[in-house]
Amino acid sequence: MNISFENVDKVNALLTIKLEKADYEEKVTAALKDFKKKANMPGFRPGQVPMGLLKKRFGTEITAEEVNKILGHEIYKYIREQKINILGEPLPDEEKQPEVDFQTMDDFTFVFDVALTPEFDGTLTKKDTVEYYTINVDDNMVEEQINAYAQRAGQYKKVDAYQPKDMVKGLLAQLDAEGNTLEGGIQVESAVMLPDYMKNDEEKAKFDNAKVNDVVVFNPAKAYDNSTVELSSLLRITKEEAEEIKSDFSFQIEEITRYEAAEVNQDLFDQILGEGVVKSKEEFAENIRKTMKAQFAADSDFRFIQDLKTYLTKRVGELEFPEAMLKRIMKLNNPDKDVENIEKNFQLSLKELTWHLIKEQLSDQLEIKVEQPDVLETAKAAARMQFEQYGMMNVPDDVLTNYANKMLENKEQAEGLVSRAEENKIAQKAKDVVKLKKKAVTLAEFNKLYETTVEA
Repeated sequence: MNISFENVDKVNALLTIKLEKADYEEKVTAALKDFKKKANMPGFRPGQVPMGLLKKRFGTEITAEEVNKILGHEIYKYIREQKINILGEPLPDEEKQPEVDFQTMDDFTFVFDVALTPEFDGTLTKKDTVEYYTINVDDNMVEEQINAYAQRAGQYKKVDAYQPKDMVKGLLAQLDAEGNTLEGGIQVESAVMLPDYMKNDEEKAKFDNAKVNDVVVFNPAKAYDNSTVELSSLLRITKEEAEEIKSDFSFQIEEITRYEAAEVNQDLFDQILGEGVVKSKEEFAENIRKTMKAQFAADSDFRFIQDLKTYLTKRVGELEFPEAMLKRIMKLNNPDKDVENIEKNFQLSLKELTWHLIKEQLSDQLEIKVEQPDVLETAKAAARMQFEQYGMMNVPDDVLTNYANKMLENKEQAEGLVSRAEENKIAQKAKDVVKLKKKAVTLAEFNKLYETTVEA
């Protein structure tokens, strides 16, 4: 066996493997003997088919299979031992590959195109300066969060008089030109409305201070700006029928319901944080402040990774890639995508590949190793944030773990969580290597950074 490696240019190479019969004959013989044990052919007992017949019938196929196994093993063994950094996998050269006939030939030559990883330096030193944004958590933010929890824990209560944002329920009846109930007209029992959402202020004002059992006369078409969607829903008619509705309606109020926020007391503390965790509003506020700081610290680290990505991508510059080979690899890996689609997304793929290669260097430099527990913790953190968005602060660990494991069953989600776990570790260690240019900002200013990034 002879293996040779030739650089075509900085990012393309040819790998040539020459095999003689002696290189594969022993493995082919062993494979035939193994095949003989289970071969089942008419006229012969199992395992008793003559070797000559097996060679004649299956020798070519088995030879090709064993040669391909040798090729795969030797290619990656050579690449590993020679420490060659490649992109994707070697592919047969479309022009220089000689004809191969396993039936008539004993010696074979295989020529492979190899895509080489471009050379660059993506490591970090104290000479590198990267922005690090911290979000200020002030008293107003804490109070807003307390109010949000109180709103989520609130409930609907029946009241006697209408105020904006209340919900009303009652009998809706179509009127004639004289203001009487139209015989054979539209009537809707237990109709539900939120007058505050009416688009016409004059119609909306007719419900001000209305009480249970009052009758309010209003014009639905004016109230909802002739929206056939809203009229058909309210009057329970078709959109075509709604187009004809112009008359007034009476609404006899049977019930007024108001959503009231929960009181900020021990019941709310226990509901959000767990029984007895805090005993006063001051303790509740301090707990919320710590939670928000922890959440914002994760946001700061995420932003740091984005800024580090921008900084390093700009520092290493535009890398030279073996574009023709990469397009071939992309096409093989995405058989459902046509050439036009690959061309359309190719430049974006190169940007993603550049960051992937930079991360590989950073992981080596910072000795990053992502293991299954890291990925699970990252998934649990993502799950915890989802629950917290709905005010569920004290979700048990076993519930988080089960939810996280469900997320990891999805291949696409799992890959994203592995990448996030790696980037989380890079962020933690990179902060100790580079010079951080710290900037304290408000939450609004922090969110504005992403708008600026998108515009840029």
